[in-house]
This record gives sequence, C-alpha cells and structure tokens, in this order.
Amino acid sequence: MEISEAQEKAKKLILHYGDYWEPLSQLARLTEEVGELARAMNIKHGGKKSKGEMDNRKIENELADVLFTTLAIASAQGIDLGSVYEKKVKADYKKMKGVYFKDED
Repeated sequence: MEISEAQEKAKKLILHYGDYWEPLSQLARLTEEVGELARAMNIKHGGKKSKGEMDNRKIENELADVLFTTLAIASAQGIDLGSVYEKKVKADYKKMKGVYFKDED
C-alpha cells in the first residue's frame, strides 16, 4: 500500500466517525502511542517487567497505531506525507549512511 492510500484510508475512517481532533490533541495522542510502543519494546527487549495483560501489547500493533496517528496528523494539516517522505529521504540519503551503516575502515 502506498503512503497516500494509507493516508486516505485514515482520513475516511476519521471522517466516518466524526472529525479530526484539535492539533495539540493529535500531538498528545501521538505521544501516547509512542509511549505505548516504547513500553512494548522495553518489555520485550529491555529491562521492563510485564505487569499483566495490559502489558501484552504487540510491537507491530503499537507501530500501526503510531503510523495511523501520524497519517491522521498529516491529513489534518493538508500534508501529502508520501511526497514529503520521498523528498526527505532523497535529501538525507547521504546523511543516513553515517547513521545506519558502520563506517568503513
């Protein structure tokens, strides 16, 4: 699925049930979702102990929540996230090598 398709699906779902939240509420929601992702990863890969069923979150589901909320924010702001992402990756391509790959000796 293309980013634009995912963004349109998120928009349709939101508008089907109501409307977008206020921008700062959207940001708070994104922060909340990132926190849930962090908790799931810390339980799976870090030192955090699970406290029961509520800690049985799956990383993939939390990533999907972060993505959905990001798509919703972009749509509410009138941003074509797919186009922006492509431009950003192209502009940052050389910088990414130093971040994601080991320097060659």
